[in-house]
Amino acid sequence: MTDPDYDRHGGFPIFEPAQPGPGFGRFVASMRRLQDLAVSADPDSATWDDAADRVEALVEQLAPFEAAEGVGPANRVVELPGGGSLLMPPFRLSSFEPEGVELTVQFSRFHVGGNHAVHGGVLPLLFDSVFGMVIHAAGRPISRTAFLHVDYRKVTPIDTTLTARGWIRETDGRKAFVNAELRDPDGNVLAEANGLMVRLLAGQP
Repeated sequence: MTDPDYDRHGGFPIFEPAQPGPGFGRFVASMRRLQDLAVSADPDSATWDDAADRVEALVEQLAPFEAAEGVGPANRVVELPGGGSLLMPPFRLSSFEPEGVELTVQFSRFHVGGNHAVHGGVLPLLFDSVFGMVIHAAGRPISRTAFLHVDYRKVTPIDTTLTARGWIRETDGRKAFVNAELRDPDGNVLAEANGLMVRLLAGQP
């Protein structure tokens, strides 16, 4: 199904797959590792100064190429974990069907809230993205999240391959009620989510 008013729903860019070349994949992988080190490294002052110089030089190198949403490759390289977006935990889709979506995800040190457990605020980010994928997989028009509720069942670990699933529970006109869950390798439910996705009207941002 297609949405004939897609380009009028708040001017959302149409995200086509990007092929920026292998350098981008290496860059994203290195940046993910850098994020982990940024929250875990404890070097001496001189090393921090040197690292800051290097990062500032990288910012200066990339700044002239800053692009609009939907133009830069981040979030548009489907073969990369998380689509190549550093905002997202590195997930990989394993199923994308009208009946629901499934993906694997592995959190790292960057996502820790305390005591080696994933920060509780990271899970709604993951579930919100799963909800969006569910809407697209079901062929429903572009929608916004009206609410998202998360129940935390067990501590979510880092450095472990987890499985997330999402599906539409029911629909009512513009509304789609969506469920999702996150499980560990033993099948234990770590967190569950339910929410409401509402189809945008023409002109709504």
